[in-house]
Amino acid sequence: MHKLLHMLSREVRILELTSKVQHEVSAELSKTQRDYYLREQLKAIQRELGDNDGPGSDVDDLAEQIGEAGLPDEALASAQRELERLRRINPASPEYSVARTYLETMVAVPWKKSTVDNLDLKHAKSVLDADHFGLEKIKRRIVEFLAVRKVKQDGPVRQPILCFYGPPGVGKTSLGRSIARALGREFYRISLGGVRDEAEIRGHRRTYIGALPGQIVQGLRRVGTNNP
Repeated sequence: MHKLLHMLSREVRILELTSKVQHEVSAELSKTQRDYYLREQLKAIQRELGDNDGPGSDVDDLAEQIGEAGLPDEALASAQRELERLRRINPASPEYSVARTYLETMVAVPWKKSTVDNLDLKHAKSVLDADHFGLEKIKRRIVEFLAVRKVKQDGPVRQPILCFYGPPGVGKTSLGRSIARALGREFYRISLGGVRDEAEIRGHRRTYIGALPGQIVQGLRRVGTNNP
């Protein structure tokens, strides 16, 4: 008898738990359906009133910015896929903010804005002499580097880069700034001191909450050109 009562009590608890779970699931579904219905009503009301401040307006603005950003084909295809995904996401969802930030970053990058290099070697030499006393060997190497760029500027040639090394305070950054000033380019400095994670340079994956682009992309956005 006691064993039967124990089994019946267990079945009753299982039924109560099942009923509770089903009730919660039904309530959640009802809430989701209600939210969807209210959002659709809100969109309809905003369209009737000509209100352009809703989430739909944000997506339309992003679509217009994507069309004007001058993205290359691969980036444009990626942006359009993400835009279509954004249209289907609930604006209250955390994914909406992540997708929107991604698209805003893409359109903020200066894809088609670049400066024209000033390859006047006399001007470059005067800038280097004005900014740095001595360092004749280094300045001569910089002028030679710019001379090669001037000769090869019309051809699709891969040129070497300049790499300065030495202890802090010997003028590496100031030389880079002088080269940028001589060429008429923007200058952006990325400090790698203490960096242990390459994600700080490349950017974090979007699966992380609050993910941001890396320092290179942030630098391009700040200087406003694609060839600093």
